[in-house]
Amino acid sequence: MTRWFRSYWTEEDTWFYFEVDADGCVTRQVELQGPLERPIAAASLAEWEAAQQTGSLADYEATFGGTAEVPVQEWDAHEPQDLTVEEFEAIWRTARATCQARARTRSTHGS
Repeated sequence: MTRWFRSYWTEEDTWFYFEVDADGCVTRQVELQGPLERPIAAASLAEWEAAQQTGSLADYEATFGGTAEVPVQEWDAHEPQDLTVEEFEAIWRTARATCQARARTRSTHGS
């Protein structure tokens, strides 16, 4: 069963939004950092694996970041807050668009 939740990590001033499968593995992850909740990652495990296989992992991670590699059950307790799929999808779409726009800006400005 798929589960969606978020957790705030004070030490990083970051909200982490997770989609996890029945085994607790993160399948999609969004990270929003700072008081403005700026998207810094919106990664999909399936896309990450495909990028790794095609040799484009560096480009993928530069655009979307990565997902947690440790199953959720193994983390410290960060007081997760459950989300609906609709709440997760709204955050996902916004973060993906921001990451893609930032990548386009980098490629046109050469940075």
